[in-house]
Amino acid sequence: MQTETISLNGHPFFLRRWGDPALPVLLLLHGFPEYGGAWAEFAPLLADRYHVIAPDQRGYGRSWAPEGVENYRGSALTGDMAALIEGLGRGKVVVLGHDWGAAVAYGLAMFRPDLVARLVIANGVHPAPFQKALIEDPAQREASQYIRFLRRTDSQDILAEDDFDRMFRFFSSKMNLGWMTPERLAEYKAEWARDGRLGTMIHWYRASPLVVPAMGEDPGPLPALPREKLMVRMPHLLLWGADDKALLPVATEGLEDFAPDLTRITLQGCDHWLFHQKPEEAAAAVRDWLAR
Repeated sequence: MQTETISLNGHPFFLRRWGDPALPVLLLLHGFPEYGGAWAEFAPLLADRYHVIAPDQRGYGRSWAPEGVENYRGSALTGDMAALIEGLGRGKVVVLGHDWGAAVAYGLAMFRPDLVARLVIANGVHPAPFQKALIEDPAQREASQYIRFLRRTDSQDILAEDDFDRMFRFFSSKMNLGWMTPERLAEYKAEWARDGRLGTMIHWYRASPLVVPAMGEDPGPLPALPREKLMVRMPHLLLWGADDKALLPVATEGLEDFAPDLTRITLQGCDHWLFHQKPEEAAAAVRDWLAR
């Protein structure tokens, strides 16, 4: 692995790279509450065929972390990664997004299709099916109530208490964190403890236009979701850890309406953290699909 800090739109972003730079590019986009180093097990498994790049995204790790919720709107986050791809000068690349990284990956696919050859999403959601599920499906709405907590102004202070004890319990809620060794947890805590980082990580939730009604609240009508603007027209793989308790299968129902060239692959015996629980199986699934 090699590391470097580059400038994107005039701001510093920290990258990790694996594999020969002459190989086709695979861009890995992490989610919450991870960082680019979270791909350390998975990325080398594809580095024989791809030049794998994993940035710390805006507000995370050693990358630019401006104050202010307004700096974390989807267009800005997508713009960072568009600048990264354009700066490579390699044309279209393969983009893989997990969790919140999926939101950026979908943003690139929908609004900068000139930069994305193929799209892989792992336990992440397209905004239209997910918003529909939040409005219409009580189980998904209940599973997503944590978003309402995170949007509180003091959530980062609560999660940082007792050496991030609340953060760890939040991270592991209803999920299998058997892969989280003490050494790896120390690495995660070091990233969370960087000056102001936990707050800027959570700003992604605060800036999102997603409507998350409280339980028992009248959600009102489904927000307008213009289908033509939200289309994913390149080949798209949805890789899914079957036991995810935060994102339920209903959150991806109807995805084919927005992604006509969609392949679904479900991995059994893993949940939201599939890349840590079954990295070899996940890498094989991605490798095989990309080779088609």
